[in-house]
Amino acid sequence: MSSPNRDPEHLAKLRRYYAETRRIPSLARIGELMGFSTPAAKKFIERLAGEGFVTRTTDDDAWIPESRFFERPLVETSVQAGNPIPVEAVAAEPFLIDEYVVRDPTQTVLIPVKGDSMINAGINEGDMAVIERAAEARDGDFVVAIVDGDYTLKELASERGQKVLKPHNPAYPVIRPKGKLEIFGILVGLIRRYRN
Repeated sequence: MSSPNRDPEHLAKLRRYYAETRRIPSLARIGELMGFSTPAAKKFIERLAGEGFVTRTTDDDAWIPESRFFERPLVETSVQAGNPIPVEAVAAEPFLIDEYVVRDPTQTVLIPVKGDSMINAGINEGDMAVIERAAEARDGDFVVAIVDGDYTLKELASERGQKVLKPHNPAYPVIRPKGKLEIFGILVGLIRRYRN
């Protein structure tokens, strides 16, 4: 956002407020939060609207966030998991996590992972599996399948011409469905929180 004002700082405060309350406050409340008048708050929110961060509801009753409101900075430099590298001036571009992981919002669901049968594939209990509903899955895809009325997350594979579901933990057996194997969706992403 290019502005001679402190709009980036004020947008950060507005994002923090939204994260806590799940709503955009009134102009008077925005003024209180930012330390300026209600007319200044109106100009600020209109600048945000002009840059695609917020919009009015269809009945013009309130301000609501647009997708840009949820952008996070994507740092251009990768982080080393081995030896440290010198830190230079780090640039960042806006990045929307939803656009990166979700291709079709109408066909995508989040499912909490329970159990440790996929731990050797880096999928842990408590992770959120981003699942895209898809009719066609290929061998090697991690899928949520329905087997005997139960959902399970496993790797799809073939064994002697039959589809099977492979765990990634030697403590669990390969699932060889007796009847029809139904694919609910394909794993397209994984969300993990390391600190509560």
